[in-house]
Amino acid sequence: MAVLAPLIALVYSVPRLSRWLARPYCLLSALLSAAFLLVRKLPPLCNGLPTQREDGNPCDFDWREVEILMFLSAIVMMKNRRSMFLMTCKPPLYMGPEYIKYFSDKTIDEELERDRGVTWLVEFFANWSSDCQSFAPIYADLSLKYNCAGLNFGKVDVGRYTDVSTRYRVSTSPLTKQLPTLILFQGGREVMRRPQIDKKGRAVSWTFSEENVIREFNLNELYQRAKKLSKAGDGTPEEQRAGPGAEDKKVK
Repeated sequence: MAVLAPLIALVYSVPRLSRWLARPYCLLSALLSAAFLLVRKLPPLCNGLPTQREDGNPCDFDWREVEILMFLSAIVMMKNRRSMFLMTCKPPLYMGPEYIKYFSDKTIDEELERDRGVTWLVEFFANWSSDCQSFAPIYADLSLKYNCAGLNFGKVDVGRYTDVSTRYRVSTSPLTKQLPTLILFQGGREVMRRPQIDKKGRAVSWTFSEENVIREFNLNELYQRAKKLSKAGDGTPEEQRAGPGAEDKKVK
């Protein structure tokens, strides 16, 4: 099992091996790892190696080497958690109704800058994160209740677009507490995020419930304000220039 787990992760990552080939140190690490297994298990190379096994077999792992391999296997599985989710018990993706725009690494900045009058609530998520999967139906329900012309909901997969995670300072480490991350943008700029990040760069614990999102981001107030602005923008250009009292003057 200690050898099988990293081998499975390696096989699953075969399509990405081309990136490894462009990095000599990654290729060298892989060769050294394979060399250890070959020397330790392949006669006659292993015949002269020292061993602490009771049976004196130099071509098999002793208890100390098994412990080291088990520890390294745990590290490999943590670093490849996305792969392990796909192979084991990845929760199903949310497929229900929603009013959410999905961004790529190229479209998120363009959309935020396109109309600075629109307030955006954007979720930074990763498909392999169980917390993101649990929050998906909650966020979808919020988008159905609060989306309007001046208040939009978006999502971007930082597990896929790693440069976006760097640009918006959202960690995608398997041990991170920053997934999901909700960021409120007004005028194209970030004004609030949850979870917050402390001075040491660690995420402050926060519960992603519907009530917490509504309260912390003032969604009721943002929605009412956006609705008023959209109604004010429905008039003709002459009415908009005349101001709010134009309609009363027209009746007189």
